[in-house]
Amino acid sequence: MKTYDPAWLDRMYNNRALVPAFAEHMASWERDSGIARAQLSCALDLAYGDGEGETLDIFPAKRAPDGELAPVLVFIHGGYWRSLDKVDFSFVAPAFVEKGACVVVPNYALCPGSADQPVTVPHIAMQMVKALAWVSRHIANFGGDPRQITVVGHSAGGHLAAMLRACLWPVYAPDLSKDLVKNALSISGLYDLEPILHTPFLQDSLRLTAKHASMASPAWFPKPDSEGRRGVFYSVAGDLESAEFIRQNELIQQVWGKDVVPVCKNLPELNHFNIVNTLAMPTHELHGMVCELLFDKAL
Repeated sequence: MKTYDPAWLDRMYNNRALVPAFAEHMASWERDSGIARAQLSCALDLAYGDGEGETLDIFPAKRAPDGELAPVLVFIHGGYWRSLDKVDFSFVAPAFVEKGACVVVPNYALCPGSADQPVTVPHIAMQMVKALAWVSRHIANFGGDPRQITVVGHSAGGHLAAMLRACLWPVYAPDLSKDLVKNALSISGLYDLEPILHTPFLQDSLRLTAKHASMASPAWFPKPDSEGRRGVFYSVAGDLESAEFIRQNELIQQVWGKDVVPVCKNLPELNHFNIVNTLAMPTHELHGMVCELLFDKAL
């Protein structure tokens, strides 16, 4: 059994300690998200289920071709499955809405929940499965194309994006396409949860167990079957992130292979927080990667 140095794990995974200016980034997300909701047409707090946190926001495309449905971008926020909210990430929508995509930002319950309703990482993963099933069934009512769904997630959201890429959709519900998630991109994602199980500063809130880590570690899953399924999975991190986040980023390509994960990059001059900002920058490489997945029907 692998042993870990708890102090080292805290240094590797405590991103707020690694980036002292994290609060400034989060304040800018909140400010710009408020502006986005005020300026864009949007449908807010739609229920995709009846559980805690099971709502989502939709920002319809501005320039979808006449008579055609728009490709759909689903953005899943991070926060170590224990913090933040969809309301903090509306700022992602404007740049993609302008280019003709329909943007969906879902919420989920936060760990640890309550004594009556505990929340675990596998529970959150199943909430995102429920959310994507709702999107597939209803997004056409908002001008989105259920055949062109791309999922992007940051940190814990990147983990959830990988879980959705590996999901066996017809097993969950027979009316769902096996390639419901056409493409996915994970930013600073976590794919091996065993180190998280032993990281001291996360233990009280996540209450992660060895069973949960096994159930919710995409790197431990069989390689997703690419035969008969459209699409790919991109994995990126900032080159200023910790050695563990860079290891996690590279791990998913190693275990799933380059046919499933053709892009695995550490982007220059970016840390765990400012990398999210680049999604909203039309000239940035990361924004371009998302557009490539959204609009390239050949993938």
